[in-house]
Amino acid sequence: MAEEKQEKSHGKPMQKKEESIVRIAGKDINGSFRIAKALNHVKGIGLNMAHGIALLTERKFGIKMDTQIGSLTDEQIEKVETIIKEPAKFGIPTYMLNRRREPDTNKDMHLVGSDLIVKQKQEIEAEIRRQSWRGYRHQYGQRVRGQRTRSTGRTGETIGVMKKSVAAATGATEKKEEKK
Repeated sequence: MAEEKQEKSHGKPMQKKEESIVRIAGKDINGSFRIAKALNHVKGIGLNMAHGIALLTERKFGIKMDTQIGSLTDEQIEKVETIIKEPAKFGIPTYMLNRRREPDTNKDMHLVGSDLIVKQKQEIEAEIRRQSWRGYRHQYGQRVRGQRTRSTGRTGETIGVMKKSVAAATGATEKKEEKK
């Protein structure tokens, strides 16, 4: 039986069997997803960036946008990952990148996966060390971007007004009278 499989493979190149899970940029993705939808599951790649990368793979490497990610060969997956790692080299516009003119290197870059998470944590820690207002807000768990905090984002025990009927049943009105 093994000999029959070898004979069949000599006649024409074997196509890759569709895989159920594919690993791209450190993320396990369902193999039944199309390229753009699959890339959207990677942290750091949004809808527009995923669609742009899918268009690039079709134009540069001839991989159709509507192919399932599980049916790609290992070489094709590596090509997609090279676009993910350095999209600016392949023609993705700079406004689609998530790290434009980074303060340390002054370069445009795009981070995905765990690299993005680590970089965000480092920036928050640097803000806290600088003792900036944003760092102070991060340190104490408050809203950072100017949102209102009077009515939302409250934590702790709720304090409110009791109805008279509920207060009478619990004896809260008697306590007030005793204090007077």
